[in-house]
Amino acid sequence: MALADIAGLWPLSTITRTLSEFCDTALDRTVGLLLRQTAKSGAVRLRTPETPTRDSGLFVLGMGKLGAHELNYSSDIDLIVLYDDERVVTDAPDELQRAFVRLTRAFVKTIEERTAEGYVFRTDLRLRPDPGATPVALSTMAAELYYESMGQNWERAAMIKARPVAGDRAAGDAFLEVLRPFIWRRHLDFAAIADIHSIKRQIDAHKGGSTVAIESHDIKLGRGGIREVEFFAQTQQLIWGGREPELRMSGTVAAIHGLVNFGRVTAGVGEDMIEAYEYLRRLEHRLQMVDDQQTQKMPGDAAGVAAIAAFMGYRDPDAFRTDLLHHLRTVESHYAELFEEAPSLGARGAGGYGSLVFTGGEDHPETLATLESLGFRDASSMSATIRGWHHGRYRATRATRSREILTELMPALLWALGDTANPDQAFRRFDEFLKGLPAGVQLFSLFAANPSLLALVAEIMGGSPALAELLSRNPLLLDGVLDTDFFGHVPDADEMAADLAERLEQARDMQDILDLTRRWANDLRFQVGVHVLRSSIDIDRAGLAFSDIADTCIRGLLPPLAAEFAVQHGNCPGAGFAVLGLGKLGGRELTATSDIDLVFLYDAPPESDDAEPVASNGPKPLSIGRYYQRFGQRLVNAITAMTSEGKLFEVDMRLRPSGNAGPLAISLDAFARYQLEDAWTWEHLALTRARVVAAAPAFADRIDAALHRALCRERSADELLVAVAEMRERMAAEQKAQSIWRVKHLRGGLVDCEFIAQYLQLRNAHDHPEVLDTGTVSALDKLAQAGLLDRQVADELIEATRLWRRIQGLRRIAAEDSSQTADFPPQLRAAFVRAGAAADFAELERKVAEIAARTLVHYHNILTEPAAEITAASPPEVTGESSP
Repeated sequence: MALADIAGLWPLSTITRTLSEFCDTALDRTVGLLLRQTAKSGAVRLRTPETPTRDSGLFVLGMGKLGAHELNYSSDIDLIVLYDDERVVTDAPDELQRAFVRLTRAFVKTIEERTAEGYVFRTDLRLRPDPGATPVALSTMAAELYYESMGQNWERAAMIKARPVAGDRAAGDAFLEVLRPFIWRRHLDFAAIADIHSIKRQIDAHKGGSTVAIESHDIKLGRGGIREVEFFAQTQQLIWGGREPELRMSGTVAAIHGLVNFGRVTAGVGEDMIEAYEYLRRLEHRLQMVDDQQTQKMPGDAAGVAAIAAFMGYRDPDAFRTDLLHHLRTVESHYAELFEEAPSLGARGAGGYGSLVFTGGEDHPETLATLESLGFRDASSMSATIRGWHHGRYRATRATRSREILTELMPALLWALGDTANPDQAFRRFDEFLKGLPAGVQLFSLFAANPSLLALVAEIMGGSPALAELLSRNPLLLDGVLDTDFFGHVPDADEMAADLAERLEQARDMQDILDLTRRWANDLRFQVGVHVLRSSIDIDRAGLAFSDIADTCIRGLLPPLAAEFAVQHGNCPGAGFAVLGLGKLGGRELTATSDIDLVFLYDAPPESDDAEPVASNGPKPLSIGRYYQRFGQRLVNAITAMTSEGKLFEVDMRLRPSGNAGPLAISLDAFARYQLEDAWTWEHLALTRARVVAAAPAFADRIDAALHRALCRERSADELLVAVAEMRERMAAEQKAQSIWRVKHLRGGLVDCEFIAQYLQLRNAHDHPEVLDTGTVSALDKLAQAGLLDRQVADELIEATRLWRRIQGLRRIAAEDSSQTADFPPQLRAAFVRAGAAADFAELERKVAEIAARTLVHYHNILTEPAAEITAASPPEVTGESSP
């Protein structure tokens, strides 16, 4: 191997793998020999004496370089000896551990004891669980209990490279499979990354190497060395490997390739790190070949460096120095980009913040001045609150480690909060957020590792009550922010469906389904809300996204609910169950806080007078009507029930036939009859926005046909006009907008635009069915295309509708309940200005007033004035309908 290495005949991967395979063979043969001896003593019985390790229950895990097939010439080999007492055959189970401890000691002695022929490998057993308190051979049950209850983050990192190298490898593989959830956590655990980085800094402190040099530089532990390349790969594997199984490889080079393929590392950085790693590993081998030294340090003088340069194949020592420095500095640079040092603390001017002292029981005068300079008005109250954090008054700050990290974060945290539109309000919301956290170490470490994430949280706390509340209930939402596409791409309906289906495959029962659906919906709502807050998507696209989230949740819940319901009650004949969305859901215009208007329909086969009533076919059959009433209630409960993950949506069923007095689910035939014979005008207005959200395709076609018949029925134009006008006037009297920013009920606002579109659709659908559309903007455009609405009027109404929806959507995400513009902080004003395509806030106010006035003129021209003329000229029975 050494000759092939020196001559350049083998690549690094072949050299290290061959060394590792030689080690595996030596260890396995030794374990087999010792198992035979242990069996002769009567401590165990071997199932296959000719192959003693097979099914023996005893195995050796290779860790570190051995586990990753990356062994070098002078490596210590890190081993963990374990046994599965359920697999071991013994007549003396109480003596088993003692027997395997003796075997392990003999094993280590055989491998590392020096004889006239030298030694095989130096061994190290200190990576086993709690090595100061556990025997050198440990049962798998004891090891599992340790990792589950006390396992530390550095042990997770070490286990990435673990593999069975000797003994009963099947037992070893089974043990590592049990540990997989411990190693690969789905939620990003940045406390682990902080711990690993602190270990690296300790190594630097103890081993030296704080600067990149040549003489005496430690190419493994020093700056820019092999350990930094390994940590570069391992830490990112810990972050992303829980979600991406493709990143769970043990080899350093393979891991970097995986990170490049996954998009977490650029191709250029990956090539740099791999090239440097392979160069440094070859240099490590040369250093260890000299007198078989266990070293990674360069010689301490120029002559020694020149000798190593020659051994590396260089004619010129200076060229060697240049190449080595290049690789060390490249690694150091990429590693430093991955791990930024914690912010400075304490003295005035540290990090540019001034004094930030929160010890003792009194305010520190310079600290109050610093807080005021950062934009906080209530500095004394803030100082008292922060002292409370440090005293552990919240669960999140009770652990010593969490308070330590929070102390390091304080300058960056206060700077970020101070940089928001309303610093004091942002601080109060962050305090509420902190108060509700069950623990703090993981989240604080996350902030420390990702300063931009802390800035985003501060922005949310200062600018969006809705997102702040959502985040306070679900801190794990921040995991999603670190996904590659969080800021770049909002998924469409097909992508959402595929993603939710993949998540639900992990569910074990209905409770899992409810929780997974809520977690998925919260992740996406949070993502869309952040995009709206940052104006990276407009409200129209956000409305589609929020509506797609609702659609996907309903469609995802229906199959498992139906399957569970059928276990007791079987299935009913016919085409099944359908969900209609109305209102903003039907028009695909949901906002961040909208409830959803639903109607449930089912298919009921016709019954003859002499036939038995149609019922389900399960162990507890139900009549078809009762079956779907109860199933509909199950669906409502599944959407609205409060679980540990919150609820999905508030559901409004009042738009179903007969409102709250009617059945929760109604057959399609009864629904169609009701719409043709009994429905009020206001119900048909609502029906213009009805959309099939979930149904079998053929059933959906029948529902669409029934909706089409109801909306396209011939009706009295005069009666319709008067009824709609009177309805709007009653609504205006009950719902008065207190300012122009209450754009829904503002006269000339969103409701007036919707009434115009819905009225004109009902009036003209009999002769022009093509004007029907659940979306207000699309309906207005279709009315203009059909020549039923003046093109300029339609365009002005479309402009108004879009502006109102943008303002309303932004208020739902970002604004307080206050409607006084003086209460809007500068950043919120800027967001409204962008939404309204205005030059400044004053221009936006003028624009809102002008568009509202213009829209109200159109409303009066289309509805109010013609209705008044009809009312004045017509007998009382033509004057519309009263509200039910």
